[in-house]
Amino acid sequence: MQKQPNSSYCFVCGLDNVASVRVRFYETVTDGGSSEVMALFSGQPCHQGYPGRMHGGVLTGVLDETIARAINFGEGVHVERWGITAELNTRFLHPVPLETEVSARGRVLTRNRRMFTGSGEIYLPDGAVAVRAEGKFLIQPLGAISGQDAELPGWGLYEDEE
Repeated sequence: MQKQPNSSYCFVCGLDNVASVRVRFYETVTDGGSSEVMALFSGQPCHQGYPGRMHGGVLTGVLDETIARAINFGEGVHVERWGITAELNTRFLHPVPLETEVSARGRVLTRNRRMFTGSGEIYLPDGAVAVRAEGKFLIQPLGAISGQDAELPGWGLYEDEE
């Protein structure tokens, strides 16, 4: 597995944001040979919806970023293009407990030069699918998103915490 970068203040993956889910992303190849992004995370009390359960909006955000990152498979730290969500449909199947490590997987289904479709799931520790999502994403360079051609501050590969 190849680790993907994290950022400083992203709500989903930021390491310096106290409210961040602190998701760790990895590039994987399935047994069938297709590429996916895998995410590992544990919701904390600040991510709560109902008592002891992660908020559905937070889970949607995790899947959104997991699928969007799939377009960057193999790009390393210096990403030239980004998946920007145009549409995301989410289906909730089971509650996701807080303070329990769960995983997500995302992949590109179809693509052309401007857009891609992708899908993903969040898995409970027993392997059950808790949340499914499918969406359409624009492929954009960083300059078109941020209005400047610059590296993202705090964007880099960070060691996993034990």
